[in-house]
Amino acid sequence: MNQSALLRPDWTPATVALMVLGFVVFWPLGLAMLAYILFGEKFQNFKREANRKADNAFAWCRTNSYSTSAPTGNVAFDDWRKAELERLDEERRRLDEMRAEFDNYARELRRAKDQEEFDRFMRDRQQMKTSGEGGPAQGFTGN
Repeated sequence: MNQSALLRPDWTPATVALMVLGFVVFWPLGLAMLAYILFGEKFQNFKREANRKADNAFAWCRTNSYSTSAPTGNVAFDDWRKAELERLDEERRRLDEMRAEFDNYARELRRAKDQEEFDRFMRDRQQMKTSGEGGPAQGFTGN
């Protein structure tokens, strides 16, 4: 833990001032600051441990999903389920391909629009130079 932090779970002038201010403004705030000072490090360890356990639980759920579940014993149902899962996987692949195609299409449209705007800018800039008109940069004196 970074011990140079201004607000750390310890008796520092900042935490004591916030605790007193909390009691003056609204007593539960002061009580919460006192709890942070006394038990803050334990809360951080508790949070870290809870996050680790939750990550492990979610990892277990991902590895034991329905698509990899054991057969039910009913051959007809298992065959139907397998066919449906394959159909859904194929549909997902098809949708992913369509999305990739659309992303490419949208990217090309943006590129074409940007190219058109850039070309127009360069044409306008060239016309301004050839006609002798000074742009804002030439008329700027720096005052």
